[in-house]
Amino acid sequence: MPELAGRVGDAFEALVREHEESWLSPLAVRSYETRGRERPEEGCGVRTPFQQDRDRIVHSKPFRRLKGKTQVFIDPQGDHYRTRMTHTLETTAISRVVARALRLNEDLTEAIGLGHDMGHTPFGHAGEDALDRALRARLGDGPGFRHHEHSYRIARGLNLTHEVCEGILTHTGEREPETLEAKIVRIVDRVAYINHDIDDAVRYGLLREADLPTEEIELLGPTGSDRIDRLVHDLVETSADAGDIRQSDEIGAAMHRLRDFMFERVYLAEHAREEHRRAHETIDRIVDHLAERGDAPEEIVAYVAGMTDRFALAYAERL
Repeated sequence: MPELAGRVGDAFEALVREHEESWLSPLAVRSYETRGRERPEEGCGVRTPFQQDRDRIVHSKPFRRLKGKTQVFIDPQGDHYRTRMTHTLETTAISRVVARALRLNEDLTEAIGLGHDMGHTPFGHAGEDALDRALRARLGDGPGFRHHEHSYRIARGLNLTHEVCEGILTHTGEREPETLEAKIVRIVDRVAYINHDIDDAVRYGLLREADLPTEEIELLGPTGSDRIDRLVHDLVETSADAGDIRQSDEIGAAMHRLRDFMFERVYLAEHAREEHRRAHETIDRIVDHLAERGDAPEEIVAYVAGMTDRFALAYAERL
């Protein structure tokens, strides 16, 4: 039986290599030319290393908890608001479309997309800011908290490949990704959250369709699906011409102006300030308790960042 499994694995790898050489762009990462894992291990035989990474992420507890972490609104009463998991799935699906159109490695792109927010806190970016400030206030000049760095720690704990770990680490922040596949996720992450956060803000009553900036909406499209379609086509066409992952100047600038609008009218608006206050009070109370009982900084980070919105609210209430 082991001999049969070995033959099947060899044949599978050979077929994958042959397919990738005939199909993938010369700029794509090859599945069996990965820089490997921190802890060497045997391959699967019927999945590429990046497919293994995808499955490890999907079957992990940090990934499952994303369903209980909301994007903008804390534990909203409604079934249709985005969660961190639905954002992750939307980002991954769009990223795969771009990767396929550019003949890049879809499996690598998918794994990075699925894993990019595994380390996010409860309460969205308000929770990230709250945990960062709480750690710095109580633990001095430590590293604070950034969700992409914690996602990277989780990825390393799962012993994912270098390319997936690196793509997760660089999906936001100042450091540029090494691979084109990771660059896709970095841009598409913004494409996804800007458009689905508009949808949620309209559903919540914070925005009306008529409030959206006229020039940007005329250029990008009147609906979320129209805007995503326009942004994806622009990303693919511009990247194909450039040999890199880029948006055109016109479309990229319009997307950034739309993002600025969302910060002004939604993310930092009066309602958001109330949500931020609630997030800060909740996380401050939890971090105070954990620090007083003697938990190490890395234990506090892992525990608080792993909480869902409802668990964090209930935990703080018990305190």
